[in-house]
Amino acid sequence: MSPILLGFVTIAIGVGGCAAYFYASNYVLDRFIFPPRTDDKGRNIARAEMVRPWLFVFPAIFFLSLYLIYPVVGSFWRSLFNRSGEEFIGLGNYAQMFSEEGFRVALFNNILWVIFVPAAATFFGLLVAQLTDRLKWGNLAKSMIFMPMAISFVGASLIWKFVYANDPDIGIINAVRDLFGMEPIDVLQIQFWNNFFIMFIMVWMQTGFAMVILSAALRGIPEETIEAAIIDGAGPFQIFFKIKVPQIMPTIVVVWTTITILVLKVFDIVYAMTGGNFDTEILPSYMMDYMFRDDGRATAVAFVIMIIVTPVMVWNIIQARREMR
Repeated sequence: MSPILLGFVTIAIGVGGCAAYFYASNYVLDRFIFPPRTDDKGRNIARAEMVRPWLFVFPAIFFLSLYLIYPVVGSFWRSLFNRSGEEFIGLGNYAQMFSEEGFRVALFNNILWVIFVPAAATFFGLLVAQLTDRLKWGNLAKSMIFMPMAISFVGASLIWKFVYANDPDIGIINAVRDLFGMEPIDVLQIQFWNNFFIMFIMVWMQTGFAMVILSAALRGIPEETIEAAIIDGAGPFQIFFKIKVPQIMPTIVVVWTTITILVLKVFDIVYAMTGGNFDTEILPSYMMDYMFRDDGRATAVAFVIMIIVTPVMVWNIIQARREMR
């Protein structure tokens, strides 16, 4: 079957199946479970109306449980067994994992990523949104800054590998060093600082996302508040930090937490740049190291990542709902 025909068949079955489910479930509810009666004073109708919303959300709850809750529970259970999955060792994988220096290095690097990348991307995004908002060519500048969002993580890593290359004829950093008569260096092998060179790739990509969201928030600020501040003698910096920033703080928090969630799950950039070598390991790449060697340890690391991501994700949802009110 051709892909186009298969796509149409899939859509037809999906839409038809949903329509059939909703029709059949409502028919059974109204005719057999809570049929309307003249002697119950409308109680069955009220009961049916209470149950009806659950008929609509049941498919979502079912598939969410099947593809999200069940894998989480299954992964945790798998992490309690040894590599072969035959011997129950309890929290042995977790104890061994926390005792390894590699895990502590990966956890420390993840903390660096969480602190630096969201803060830098949000700051630069807010700065660009403010500086280009009143310019005639501001939309062109925003388009250029947003373009890295269209590049995959691996593609961006390959671009920056050329930037960081230790060959003065290729790498920009070493080309500048060569102008001053300095020896070329491989910045990706400078331990600790190499993490920041890799993080900057993520900042470069996510600044455009932060800029778009924060630019829309800045344009939504009432002009009356800015005009009142100008009349009171407020300067540009006072208007920005004391008038604009407080009014868009919920949006800043949403952008910050969204980038934080993405950072906690990043893997491609580190793997493409260094493969986790030179003390650049992070939790996702650390997990991949054990994926094919020790499945129990890999699922334990995955569960730790989920525990770290979940509070940030819940906070992001809460802030997004507050923003919508």
